[in-house]
Amino acid sequence: MRIVIAGGGTGGHLFPGIAVAEEFLKRDPQSRVLFIGTKKGIEHRLLKQLGYALSEIDVEGLKGRGLTVLMKSLWSIPNSMWQSGRILRDFQPDVVIGVGGYASGPAVMAAYLMGIPAAIAEQNARAGNTNRILGKFVQKIFLTYEQSKSLFAAQKVSVTGNPVRAAIAHGLSRTKGKKAGRQILIFGGSQGATAINKTVLAMLPLMQKMKDRVSVVHQTGERDLAMAKQAYEQYDIEAEVSSFIVDMVPAYAASDLIICRAGATSLSEITVAGKASILIPFPWAANDHQTLNAQAMVEAGASAMIRENELTAEKLFSLVETLLGDDQKLRDMEVKSKKLGRPDAAARIVDACQQLVLKNKQESKKRGKN
Repeated sequence: MRIVIAGGGTGGHLFPGIAVAEEFLKRDPQSRVLFIGTKKGIEHRLLKQLGYALSEIDVEGLKGRGLTVLMKSLWSIPNSMWQSGRILRDFQPDVVIGVGGYASGPAVMAAYLMGIPAAIAEQNARAGNTNRILGKFVQKIFLTYEQSKSLFAAQKVSVTGNPVRAAIAHGLSRTKGKKAGRQILIFGGSQGATAINKTVLAMLPLMQKMKDRVSVVHQTGERDLAMAKQAYEQYDIEAEVSSFIVDMVPAYAASDLIICRAGATSLSEITVAGKASILIPFPWAANDHQTLNAQAMVEAGASAMIRENELTAEKLFSLVETLLGDDQKLRDMEVKSKKLGRPDAAARIVDACQQLVLKNKQESKKRGKN
């Protein structure tokens, strides 16, 4: 099969696409996978490292833009559609899968106009506007949460869960690198989260009383890296600090507690890993979807949540201290987190896409006979 996976921009959109690509290639190593993305997205720097081909188009988001940038973005849509069509004509895919992000819309619409089977994946509890529109033109819609079902035609929808990479879905029993005592994993998405970083660093003086039994793995993003390294050294707290963690498997496996945003892909990975977490939703996410994602986790008993407008070093430390000091509470949260995990999501999406391609080929043969 020849598969195009369109989208990216952030790890939250890209990593589910990578998980789906892995599943296609596991089933048939002769399959060819092409990603469509942009120069500004994480895909530009990451996919080459992972051995995937990437074609880039010129497109930007529309929401929350000033008038000048908005006009420029609107002007780029016809060009990005033309670029996507050219890429699809050259690659001749059997199916196009949109995984969210700026590049998803033009590529999926180009596939529709060219009669190529297409599908989209919606990661969040509240579907975004782009996917609501694209849902009218694709044959299959893969959802992470039941809450979005009512927004789409029922016959197109499958609630598959959000796909996670094979190494995370199957490799988390590995605890190599696990240190004595408790380990906290902190990250704010692929680009970091300054609000979380600053609060955690302000919390370090309070953490000194537990520094002999707690270590930290902290992904800060590039902007806050130097500041974070200096702070951990100043307060003599053991920490591995990096701008970006490419291989999250050891970090997840060794962690006892995770502090992070509430992006859908992060939550999918946390639940497959079966980890307890403190979630700090990004308050300006489209349609406030991160708060909805976090609330679903809290209601299931898998996570605690602090809204960013209520976030202080003292409040965060109090919650960290309480959870790390209560083995039973942590274990209970881990069990409930694991129950929410969908390690088979990528396999279910690939099953449906293969059926979609087969159906399209059968219909093409019938049309040819007629």
